[in-house]
Amino acid sequence: MSDKDFIAHSDQETANKKQSSKDSSGDSKQSTRGSKTNTFTQILNGDFLTREFVLNNLNFIFFIIFLLLLVVGKGYYGKQLSDEINATQQEVDQNAAEFIESKAKLETITRRYKLVEKLEKRQLKETQNATKVIRVKRKSNE
Repeated sequence: MSDKDFIAHSDQETANKKQSSKDSSGDSKQSTRGSKTNTFTQILNGDFLTREFVLNNLNFIFFIIFLLLLVVGKGYYGKQLSDEINATQQEVDQNAAEFIESKAKLETITRRYKLVEKLEKRQLKETQNATKVIRVKRKSNE
């Protein structure tokens, strides 16, 4: 074989490779469409679970499931907290109402004229003289 034959032979191989790559690129468009419907069908059938892809990415799948469980758990926990807050608020409102009611009863019982009536039984009377205040001035130690 001469050098010219080798060059001509390699040019022919290059042309064949280019032609086959053009053919395969046209097939890849058709295979992509086919693989999309095929993938969708496999998901619906459940066939995708038996593939190596699932086995290789099992850790990631478990992580996603764990995150989903956390989201659901967080929702239930939030609902529980909301219910507890509402119950506590109702209890606080009830205690505030009882306090106001008790304070009102105490004020009516300890009114001045009621105390005077109770003290008359013990023969104590209300003073008629004004109250005097005695103030003592202290010497400051300077």
